[in-house]
Amino acid sequence: MLGRYQTPVGSWSHRTTFFWATTGATVGLSDLWTFPHMASQNGGGVFILFYLACLLILTLPLVLTEAVIGRGARHGVVIAIDSLSKEAEAPPRWVWSGRLSVLAGFLVLTFYAVIGGICLAYVFYAAYGRLDDASPRQLAGILTSLVQQPENYRHFMGWHAGFLILVLIASMQGVTSGLERALRVVVPAFMLLLGGLLLYAARHGNWQSAVDYLLVMRPEDVTIDSVRKALTHAFYTLSLGTGILIVFGAYSAPTTPLKRSVLAVALVDTLIAIVAGLLIYTLVFSHGVPEGAPLQGFSLVFMAIPENVGTMPGGQFVLTAFFAMIVLAAWSSSLALLEPTVSWLQEHLAAPRRWCVLLVGAAAWVVGLLSLFSFNAWSDATLLGGTPYRWIEIVTSTLLIPVVSILLAFFVGWVLPDAMVARLIGPTPAFLRASWIWVLRLVLPAVILYVGIHYAMQSGASLCNSGDSPFWCSGEARPAAPATAPDATPAGPAADPSQPPAEVPPANDEPVNDPMPDKSEAVVPETATPVQARPDEESTAPASSDDMLYHSV
Repeated sequence: MLGRYQTPVGSWSHRTTFFWATTGATVGLSDLWTFPHMASQNGGGVFILFYLACLLILTLPLVLTEAVIGRGARHGVVIAIDSLSKEAEAPPRWVWSGRLSVLAGFLVLTFYAVIGGICLAYVFYAAYGRLDDASPRQLAGILTSLVQQPENYRHFMGWHAGFLILVLIASMQGVTSGLERALRVVVPAFMLLLGGLLLYAARHGNWQSAVDYLLVMRPEDVTIDSVRKALTHAFYTLSLGTGILIVFGAYSAPTTPLKRSVLAVALVDTLIAIVAGLLIYTLVFSHGVPEGAPLQGFSLVFMAIPENVGTMPGGQFVLTAFFAMIVLAAWSSSLALLEPTVSWLQEHLAAPRRWCVLLVGAAAWVVGLLSLFSFNAWSDATLLGGTPYRWIEIVTSTLLIPVVSILLAFFVGWVLPDAMVARLIGPTPAFLRASWIWVLRLVLPAVILYVGIHYAMQSGASLCNSGDSPFWCSGEARPAAPATAPDATPAGPAADPSQPPAEVPPANDEPVNDPMPDKSEAVVPETATPVQARPDEESTAPASSDDMLYHSV
């Protein structure tokens, strides 16, 4: 028999678990290597303040909406929407918002695990000293060898499978013994590791240059495009539209302070992004601010960081700890992304959790191979200019996540009766409750629609940079790019779906785009000039790439 606050698929045993679990879900890779660069290029501290305003005024109402839907229904995503719509005597088709949400979370998991596999490989590369004293060409060759060389795809598959297995092992233990216990340990461990590395960087790196780069107020750099980037990152950074928040809300007891918790999650997520930026740029600027150095994405994390840290005291240990920290962030997000699909399958099939986890994990691994092979063996297999990886990301980030978010905002704002909405949100001052409802009804749908359409237009334009140009492209298409990979770079757990795929430039050149884009304007780079490695160097130059990792990651 279920306890007082239990759901059919599990429940948290601590009131604070919602905060830790949601923080683990929302702290994605884009917080580490996209947001800091975005802030530095768009006003520094001014951009951060505006971004916080976007979070508090626009994004948090939707975060709270998803959480209270789950807690009010006490079920997974699909049954939660279905039960509330039946109670409100609404049309049954609203249940499709839940189904699409589960699909979005699953698809993000499939390509997130591919990126997680790369991060896991680098933990061992750093631990075994493979990155020590490596030149930029050697570092580019290491990344290219892992991700882009078709003959090494089995090696890449192994790291991908290994990362997923780590996620599945924790999830198979159950909601309380597995998911809750893991997130309550891993997320604080990530924060402690981040803080420790920051202290090391402040002592041995260029702290002042990093502060000037990231935090100094530069209002002259703020443009209309800066506003769009702040809105976009604020929407994608908190795992909206993937079902995570609904499930985590369902696992929470009615006494859990959801309003305070979601506010704390948003603030902590932003703080972690700022601290991560200070850490990374303090290390990268350790020998001065290198002109033309990669300052975001895969080039920053997998090339610039190892190049600079390798010359510092204890560099091998520090690099190992740094990549372990990134794996913890990717692992906690992937564990959260797995849960909506697992809980749905449990409720749909009434099957044991372990079998559901294995089934979803196997499906995620198989579908993830579409993204993995898009970087090497299938890099020339394109449809309308996009690889399978690119199309999975586009469908998820431009269609599923925005559509689900708009539907949920309309569902709570317009479909549910006022009495039911008041019951879901709990005791709240009338002014705040009215503001929340009208933001859901009018403001959020308009903002999300703008973000989705803008990114869809950028994505469509970026696909023209291919030999297989889609029908909407005008003029002559560029030749198809060679084998591709994430910049030697999400998408997005949820990924930024903003930048188009770009060629990976020579190791010493500034990348045009990075994986985990910052939703900036599409730029079509020139094809990178191959650089021949010397006989004593590890590999050839970096190949060209879908230089994209998205906010959903």
